[in-house]
Amino acid sequence: MSGWLAVAGLGPGDDALITPEVRAALDQATDVVGYIPYVARVAPRPGLSLHPSDNRVELDRARAALEMAALGRRVVVVSSGDPGVFAMASALFEAIEVQPQHAGLDIRILPGITAMLAAAARLGAPLGHDFCAINLSDNLKPFDLVERRVRLAAQGDFAMGFYNPRSASRPHQFARVLEILREECGGERLISFARAVSTPEERLHTVTLSGARPEMADMRTVVLVGNSTTRRVGRWVYTPRRAEGV
Repeated sequence: MSGWLAVAGLGPGDDALITPEVRAALDQATDVVGYIPYVARVAPRPGLSLHPSDNRVELDRARAALEMAALGRRVVVVSSGDPGVFAMASALFEAIEVQPQHAGLDIRILPGITAMLAAAARLGAPLGHDFCAINLSDNLKPFDLVERRVRLAAQGDFAMGFYNPRSASRPHQFARVLEILREECGGERLISFARAVSTPEERLHTVTLSGARPEMADMRTVVLVGNSTTRRVGRWVYTPRRAEGV
């Protein structure tokens, strides 16, 4: 039996947003590997082994998946959203750098709908022009780098999508991000808080930066900040496709 390994995105939460390609891989899999709540989204069935693990063992998870695939298993490593956006695809290739004997395996990266893009669709089109995505967590990078990237993105007049904005262990950091945004963008810039998009707990809220408060976000929230042209039309938020002066 020839093994293979797929790194798959399960989308933002609603099973209807899982792509047919990812569903097909899960149907063929002998093993599913991933963070505990993501593996829990995969229905058990005969012949399928589920391997949930903690969120801070990405490299161990990737190594285990590679070893299973090398033994002929059909392995799906699951991430939420898209596996290439702050997720397991990078961890897999980092593990292959350490274990290059696995580089010849049949490896597939299966895209998914990111939380940022799902949130943007619910809100309208706030990412309609140039935008960037920044993970505000300092688990894998220093917070001064987070601050620098936020400031430079604001100075470049990008729309911005923020992942992991505020956790119980670092509640003060998102307050600092809001300070930087107000310094660079002023108080009238639109900022949207999209929590648990596509699930029954979904909540959407758009305010100006002057009215934004740190407690509006948690780890299930994606925060979208508009650029200087982002505006409201009815209940929608959108960013024109043309830059000012064009």
